[in-house]
Amino acid sequence: MTFTPGRFQATRTEGSDPPAGGAGGRRPRVVIIYASAGAGHDGASRELARRLRERGLLADCVDLADIFPWGLGRLLRGTYHGMLSRLPWIYGVLFAIGGNFSRAAPITRALLRPVWPRVLRALPPDTRAVVSTYPVVSQILGPLRREGRLAVPVITYLTDFAVNPIWVSPGIDVHCAAHDRTRAEARALGAGEVRVAGRMVSAGFGPGTDEEKRRARERLGLPPDARLALLVAGSWGVGAVAKTAAEIARTGVAVPVVVCGHNARLYRRLARRGTGPVFGWVDDMPALLRAADVLVENAGGLTALEAMACGLPVATYRPIPGHGRANAATMSRAGVTTWVRRRAALGPTLVTLADGTAGRAQRAAGLSLFASDPAGVVADVARGVEPGPTAVPANGTGPLVHGERPALVERASVPEASAEIGTALAAFPPRRALTWWVGLRTGAQELRTAARGLRGGVPGVRPDGRRPARRPDRQG
Repeated sequence: MTFTPGRFQATRTEGSDPPAGGAGGRRPRVVIIYASAGAGHDGASRELARRLRERGLLADCVDLADIFPWGLGRLLRGTYHGMLSRLPWIYGVLFAIGGNFSRAAPITRALLRPVWPRVLRALPPDTRAVVSTYPVVSQILGPLRREGRLAVPVITYLTDFAVNPIWVSPGIDVHCAAHDRTRAEARALGAGEVRVAGRMVSAGFGPGTDEEKRRARERLGLPPDARLALLVAGSWGVGAVAKTAAEIARTGVAVPVVVCGHNARLYRRLARRGTGPVFGWVDDMPALLRAADVLVENAGGLTALEAMACGLPVATYRPIPGHGRANAATMSRAGVTTWVRRRAALGPTLVTLADGTAGRAQRAAGLSLFASDPAGVVADVARGVEPGPTAVPANGTGPLVHGERPALVERASVPEASAEIGTALAAFPPRRALTWWVGLRTGAQELRTAARGLRGGVPGVRPDGRRPARRPDRQG
């Protein structure tokens, strides 16, 4: 096991299956297009590819950053990273605009149209289905499918519990949702066929015994008898992580155990403070999850799902703007997490989740997400088991499924949209203009760093001063 903070590296992953011959001819090939923006999207893509190969299909994973020309994909990823790390309020404003203005998705599709030929060239001739695990990818594949440029079915695997309008694109054949709540949100935004297909994580994640918990704590050097609150913030370690760790410690009911992912600066900061055990990149997350009593997270990402698969209750606290707050609301309504909205409620919630009946109910709700396998839906579509391309209504509200016309998109009114954007703007720190200027300068520095890393990735440093080895990215 290794606990090494590092920096994000972009990778392209392809299926390693050899060509299949025999009487049955070649096996169906599925191409999964993801975006290396954090670990939730590419982690889901790799696991889906693995399960499809187990079902006898060929599967490739392609990073959207490798499709964009002139290194624009890496530049955009660096910009996104910079906003989340330095100026999250800007991301919150942009997310609110995209979620409340009806022209956001059409404008996105128009801007992405020049990428169409490169996407089509990335698909091998024997492709039988294409899967999107990122909203921008869906805005490329949906129009291609709708205009007849893409002759094979397109599936969108909704990695988020909450559905932003950018996730929904006319022309998508099937949407795979985590929960009925997610399905309802997608349908309200005009999605056609939406199936509740459950979630998937790597095979190593599952409930452990008390003896496995004891051994994991001993091996990881964690307190054997304390109530442990595992705090994660994605592979990038973004959000109010240090503040949250301090607040967990001050409750006196749990010891914070923090995973910093690739954020070396956060690792050094927390290690100096000595609030509790601190890890950087974690290679054996199943052991660490089994050692904990409750998970505290801020974005509804991959580790939250891994915790649910391990039977660990999940609390969302101080969610990051944009998709973090949206996921917190939907996951809480679905009963798979508890959104702690006030600092005073943090301690009692941790106790209730770790030891009470609410925690047991939430464990059961989380485990139920893994009763079905999304790979089965994708495999059926690729093999032609599912109905062919769906018709598109003349009004362009979305595809028709078995004669059913989906509900029109329910957009927020102008006052509601203004209120959401106002909430995002309220996160802007009320300090002097100098603070704001320093933040902008820091964001510009992130962009320059991303630009310098276009050819070989962004350089990183470990706490010991050495560069980390390249490794596939995932959420720590």
